[in-house]
Amino acid sequence: MLKIKHFIEQSWLLITASFFFGLLIAVTSAALSPRIEQNKINKRNRLVGALLPEAKDFVPVEGGIEIESIQGKKETVEVFRAVSAAGECVGWSFNAIGPGFADKIEVVVAVDKNFEKFAGFDVLASNETPGFGNQIKFDYFRDQFKGAPAEGLTLATSGDNTKIDSEIIAISGATISSEAVVDIISNAINQIKKQTQQKGLIGDDRQK
Repeated sequence: MLKIKHFIEQSWLLITASFFFGLLIAVTSAALSPRIEQNKINKRNRLVGALLPEAKDFVPVEGGIEIESIQGKKETVEVFRAVSAAGECVGWSFNAIGPGFADKIEVVVAVDKNFEKFAGFDVLASNETPGFGNQIKFDYFRDQFKGAPAEGLTLATSGDNTKIDSEIIAISGATISSEAVVDIISNAINQIKKQTQQKGLIGDDRQK
């Protein structure tokens, strides 16, 4: 008991400071959270707007779509119908997230109106290794997805990365990061396409 009392007497300043700074961080995080989220939304809209330039508006699918993540957890994905100025569907977009080499990777994906081909993808958040894994953000890697089939993606360690097909050529020295992107996108799109079909969102007059 005396030891505990002595410890408290000697460390009260450290305990008080830890509590104060912990509280300050929590308050700051809560205050900045809406701004951070809005910045993320703005970034997403900017990236997907570049992938689907014909789109003038993005209408969320009511209730979102629930999928099973790569880790086997249920999660709700917000899927957006891309609409032109004339009110026609010109594609779909959604975010997908999963484990990378260093940390989680979050991407925004865009496909055509029938979920048959990719319009492309871009990276929303990633902490992959500079000079290696972070090349998933580079055009030469991302361009392989533009026009590629929306299903059946595979990863190869060598080949022609200018050829547009279902085979994605990995980044040299960053196979794990390359594979992570392919797995994240494939896992999400296969489930989302199936559920959009079940909801009757693909193939009806609204897609024409």
